[in-house]
Amino acid sequence: MSMREVTPSSSLTERTNTAISDALSGRKRGMMTPLLFAGPAVIASIAYMDPGNFATNIQAGSKYGYTLLWVVVMANLIAMLFQALSAKLGIVTNKNLAEMCREQFPQPVVWGMWGVSEVAAMATDLAEFLGGAIALSLLFHMPLLAGMGVTAVITYALLMVEKRGFRPLELMIGGLVAVIALCYLVEMFIVPVDWAAAGMGMIMPQLPDAQALTISVGIIGATVMPHAIFLHSGLTQHRTQVNNQGERRKLLRFSNIEVVIAVTVAGMVNIAMVIMASSAFHAGHSDVAEIETAYHTLTPLLGIGAAGVFLLSLIASGISSSVVGTMAGQMIMQGFVGFRIPVWVRRLVTMVPAFIVVAMGVNATDALVYSQVVLSLALPAPMIALVMFTRRRDIMGEFVNSRLTVIVSTIGTVVIIALNIVLLLQIFGVNIPGLG
Repeated sequence: MSMREVTPSSSLTERTNTAISDALSGRKRGMMTPLLFAGPAVIASIAYMDPGNFATNIQAGSKYGYTLLWVVVMANLIAMLFQALSAKLGIVTNKNLAEMCREQFPQPVVWGMWGVSEVAAMATDLAEFLGGAIALSLLFHMPLLAGMGVTAVITYALLMVEKRGFRPLELMIGGLVAVIALCYLVEMFIVPVDWAAAGMGMIMPQLPDAQALTISVGIIGATVMPHAIFLHSGLTQHRTQVNNQGERRKLLRFSNIEVVIAVTVAGMVNIAMVIMASSAFHAGHSDVAEIETAYHTLTPLLGIGAAGVFLLSLIASGISSSVVGTMAGQMIMQGFVGFRIPVWVRRLVTMVPAFIVVAMGVNATDALVYSQVVLSLALPAPMIALVMFTRRRDIMGEFVNSRLTVIVSTIGTVVIIALNIVLLLQIFGVNIPGLG
């Protein structure tokens, strides 16, 4: 029997908490037990399937075929490591990454990181709102601004689910992740795929030209996202109560299993996006670079079914990622400033710039791609902070990173920084050998 009484009137979150407590203490076992711990990584994985991924992956596949698949694989491996570290930070310290930054860094650094994080949050909101708005615009033939408004209303309504505890929201986001994954599973049966070429693209690093570098950095920015790294630590910090270090070790093991599965699914969806764009457009329509064009081109090429499935996945992506983005932004802002901020204030701070960009008539897909480049440029700050904190024994105790983890996480951070430096040199007109 559980130490806490479970009645039929108990909420879903309360029943989940009781079952988790029983599992950690050894009173509950079974093949379904890991599902109790599933949730934080599933929510964070939405960041890897948001509309920004659609934009960068469509451009990568249509222009370069399977050539840039290796970037998607690399980005997801880096994401897997850093999401696991973020989850561990929250579980071990009961603090999220933003709170740790405020506590450990000098005030000027904290304000600087907050500023960078807010810019990243604005770029995130731009991608999420645009994705949902583009899908609604294509489906109902409404103006893009109206679609953004509808997306904002739906997002705010879904956020109200969080008041009922963490479990209903986790299940809701999990359902939307399943919709996106199933949509791309269907696409793989519709498009003609050269699996041998796709396999080579995943393991053979190459950058054909300078634009490929821009798209590659965009893919990384759309995959390893700053707000997801911040958010995951916040989702795990108070989700489960542990009574001793043995239970904490067990919780970390379940957390790592969830991260591997959730990020692998997200990676497979991203790979499927590039494969779909490559198989459908690269041979005869390599100029397809916009989500709207991709939708309209898919209809005559592969039928209304393929186009409809693509649109359904985009709607699920836009709505779910907007919900998750709001959660992350609120947690980041509160963590850095140290006091609670109403959802509507946080929503306005990052939503208004997105509406301004659309009102100015900026090309929607271009805005999506460059928002992901901004995210990639903002990414090193939380990555560096996370590596620093999780390697310190005074913070992590016996759960401090191993030497191998420190080395691999440092290499991942250096790769991101190096790509960003090359991109900045390219932007300022510095000639890069081999990239024309």
